[in-house]
Amino acid sequence: MRDFKVTRVQDGLHVVKACQEAYPQLKSADLFHALKRRDIRIDGKKVNKDIAVKEGNVVEIWLPDDLFDGASKAAPKAKTQEKMFEIVAETKGLLIVNKSQGIAVHSGKSDIEDTLIDQIRNTTKFKEAELCHRIDMNTGGLVLIAKNKQALADCVELFKNNLVVKRYRALVLGEPSVGEPAVGEDGTIYKEVKGYLEKTKQGKVYIHDEKQPGDLDIATKYRILKTFEDVGPDGESVSDLELELVTGRTHQIRAQFAHLGHPVLGDGNYGRNKVNMHFETKDGKKVRYQQLFSCQIMFGRVPKNNMHIDVSGKTFKIGPDYNVRLK
Repeated sequence: MRDFKVTRVQDGLHVVKACQEAYPQLKSADLFHALKRRDIRIDGKKVNKDIAVKEGNVVEIWLPDDLFDGASKAAPKAKTQEKMFEIVAETKGLLIVNKSQGIAVHSGKSDIEDTLIDQIRNTTKFKEAELCHRIDMNTGGLVLIAKNKQALADCVELFKNNLVVKRYRALVLGEPSVGEPAVGEDGTIYKEVKGYLEKTKQGKVYIHDEKQPGDLDIATKYRILKTFEDVGPDGESVSDLELELVTGRTHQIRAQFAHLGHPVLGDGNYGRNKVNMHFETKDGKKVRYQQLFSCQIMFGRVPKNNMHIDVSGKTFKIGPDYNVRLK
């Protein structure tokens, strides 16, 4: 636990921003999780919302010491919030942004307020920006943002008519070989794996080989780009995969490939603890996030009456920001 007294400069800041001014090494995701768990106190009172603090308040942060990295308190900075995205491209109606790992795209049923869409609305001129689709909090990479509601409606039409194709990159344990030959939207040769996904009321996901009542069909195309030999805890290989989504269900890639015996490295939900604990980041620390990134968005032939005609046939691509040491 660490604490600090709110200064005059910090007066009026939301508690997460104030905490990051006092301890810049803390990540916003960890602080918002602490709020959800009521592990932040203001003047001894537990809080679960990102409320404003006042000069003289004493803020206690009940997080593990290793998250503070042993650093001392720092003087307040002029800039108070870490920006967790960068704009890769901008069109008439869209922002194509690269989202950092560890930030939720929206608040959903939780009390998280420091989300991707909040940051975009607060730090750009697009105050009516809307998410066109979602990716997991701990998955990094490309996200489509509509500048306004009309742009959102037209983008939704593109998704409905299968005119948006999303590709991911992932590091998985082993070398997948199952699946039927398949061709990607641009002619790339893949293998395609299919299955059935069950999502419980609690949000948990299970994959079945045989369809059960309520299951959703899933399909993913993949190919191995590179193999790292003998790097796993029991001498297994690690594969760098490119994946093209045929369906886009909740946690599809992570759950499906874990079911096939090839979990995504660093995945705390569907991965294996023994595997995750074996690997380190490039600077020798524990791997915090799943090694999964949204790396490519391809648009098909957009109708002339759709405002996103300017992205017709275009592809937006970035590389994966893997942070695992593969010896």
